[in-house]
Amino acid sequence: MNIEKITKAIEADAGEPLPDLRQALEEAKARIGRVNTLERMLVRQAREASGASQSTFAARIGTPVAALRDWEQGSFAPPRTVLCLLRLAIKHHELTAELAASAR
Repeated sequence: MNIEKITKAIEADAGEPLPDLRQALEEAKARIGRVNTLERMLVRQAREASGASQSTFAARIGTPVAALRDWEQGSFAPPRTVLCLLRLAIKHHELTAELAASAR
């Protein structure tokens, strides 16, 4: 990855200098900071497919909202059992609402 070349192209496209761009590209190259993982994208996709907020979705799947937030931010990966549930929830978005109703 030629950071200088990419920076120049992005700044030319933006029509202005972007002071933090080089640092952001360096961090991306070094994989520092937030990295999009399959797990992170799966969590967000499942929640968005259900149309629920983080707090509502967390309650539906029986997990603390802080854990869901950590999973969506990529701080921690969800357990494999949760990943399986999320895959099902993406295809059957009504599933999480049904889970919440059956837990009452």
